[in-house]
Amino acid sequence: MRYGFRTDRGLKRQLNEDHCNVLVGYSGVPPCFVIADGMGGHKCGDVASKQAVDSVCKHLLIADWETSEISELLKNIIIDVNKELYQYSMLDESTQGMGTTLIITALKNNKLYIGHVGDSRVYLIRDNSIQKMTSDHSFIEELIKNGTITKDEAINHPKRNVITRAVGYEHDLQVDTYEIDVLENDEILVCTDGLTNMLSEEEILEIIINAENPQVACDTLIENANNKGGEDNITVIVGKI
Repeated sequence: MRYGFRTDRGLKRQLNEDHCNVLVGYSGVPPCFVIADGMGGHKCGDVASKQAVDSVCKHLLIADWETSEISELLKNIIIDVNKELYQYSMLDESTQGMGTTLIITALKNNKLYIGHVGDSRVYLIRDNSIQKMTSDHSFIEELIKNGTITKDEAINHPKRNVITRAVGYEHDLQVDTYEIDVLENDEILVCTDGLTNMLSEEEILEIIINAENPQVACDTLIENANNKGGEDNITVIVGKI
């Protein structure tokens, strides 16, 4: 697998509260992407996202990949990390209420497995088309699903950044998992909302399919998001199968 990744503070935020990591080439561990977006406006969003990514990677490196059901494995890792972060947050008033989005992807036996909490996203790019593979855990997504607002109305909605699930925020957590068949030359994009709030899916697709390699795709995505205003931290991982 070829891949690239990059995180950027953007133009409007003082801190970068996003974190990510890529595990590729580790013996016995399938290629894994991890991304987290600390809750903006809450305490210690940068701490939450960094701890989540670091802890997830430790779990991934020691996991039993041969006998485990992968979706269940990713789900249990996120649940364990949630408890770790929640217990840490309760130790001091300065960290109470911290939380983060979290996505883990693992590629094994021509399947992409996803564990997901929050409004960071996974996209599949195939045959010059792009498809969102995750469903946002957000106030806006619920309004769209029940027909209260349209997708076009959601773009500028004042509560478009309010998430309904976060790792570390509460002791108990519901985790969504996905299992997707993938093909040679498929591309995977994992990103925070700092990208998708700035660029349309059509703009993202055009950049990725025209990039000479995944790292160039990442760099160009962030450059274009900043050119559109860079209102939030921006983190992207692109992998080509």
